[in-house]
Amino acid sequence: MKTTKMQVLGFSALALVLAQQAAVAADAETSYTVPKTSWGEPDLRGMWPLNHLIGVPLQRDPKYGDRFEMTDEEYAAAQSNVEARDERFQSGAIPAADAAGMAMKQTSLIIEPANGRLPALTPLGEEMRKKMRSSYDPAQTVFDSVADFSAWDRCITRGMPVSMMQRNYNNGLRIFQSPGYVAIVLEMAHETRIIPTDGKPALPGQIRQWLGESRGHWEGDTLVVETTNFAHGLDTGLTSGGVPGAGAPQPTSDNMKITERFTRTSDTSIAYEMVVEDPEVLTTGSFKLQYPMLRDNDYKMYEYACHEGNTAVRYYIETSRFERAQAAGK
Repeated sequence: MKTTKMQVLGFSALALVLAQQAAVAADAETSYTVPKTSWGEPDLRGMWPLNHLIGVPLQRDPKYGDRFEMTDEEYAAAQSNVEARDERFQSGAIPAADAAGMAMKQTSLIIEPANGRLPALTPLGEEMRKKMRSSYDPAQTVFDSVADFSAWDRCITRGMPVSMMQRNYNNGLRIFQSPGYVAIVLEMAHETRIIPTDGKPALPGQIRQWLGESRGHWEGDTLVVETTNFAHGLDTGLTSGGVPGAGAPQPTSDNMKITERFTRTSDTSIAYEMVVEDPEVLTTGSFKLQYPMLRDNDYKMYEYACHEGNTAVRYYIETSRFERAQAAGK
């Protein structure tokens, strides 16, 4: 995996993040006039990196129960943990990860089910789960070929829905707009989601892609994006991919549907929601997550040169074979 480029935010970003969080909190209490593009659509353009979410797990710690937000005391402890984490990763000659800069009061990305946890898998989901291979699975110890690694391990893609979640570095996310299209550029895995918003019909079901096929439309000031036609769910799935609190890889079916909502709530924030519907795999049929996007147009994206430095696949195979040979007394 690429680890050479690290965006150093440091504690100089604290004032910015604090101001942005305050703006997000104030949105519920004040009206906001959403700016429009020159062709009349709500303007979502800008750089919206997800570094502020580094300390927010995908799944909620059971100690929080059904609470979406921390208490002030819990938040103070979380802030101390984030500061210690940033110091640990940023203190070397070469930073080992991006700085989160500030904790969030949000206890998890998942808000439905109410406990903030991923739903249990169906029997089919459990069977699919057993067939998945990934270095992010702590229970997997045998690695003999590239077939024992996920698409993410192999620098192909993080897939969906994970591509819209934070990692511990390369969290750049930039939105472009033009008449009839929205494009979301993802720094991690150098991918771009092209989303028609002009009523273009969906592709036939037999045409499937790693990130699915997206179609968008506007509901007032909200961009609604519906994505179907997924492929390779066993190779991507809901891999942990560095997302905190994700756990072992979770399968997704190729018939999964994802619905996202982007609503500009201030000059520096977008309210983001995602509903993942996958009844073939999830016993409850779906789950929902949300988080604020915070604009930082000073954030710099860098080339994601994953393949060039991806020695992890070879090292995993060499180490796995060595350990098994030792165990066998060879």
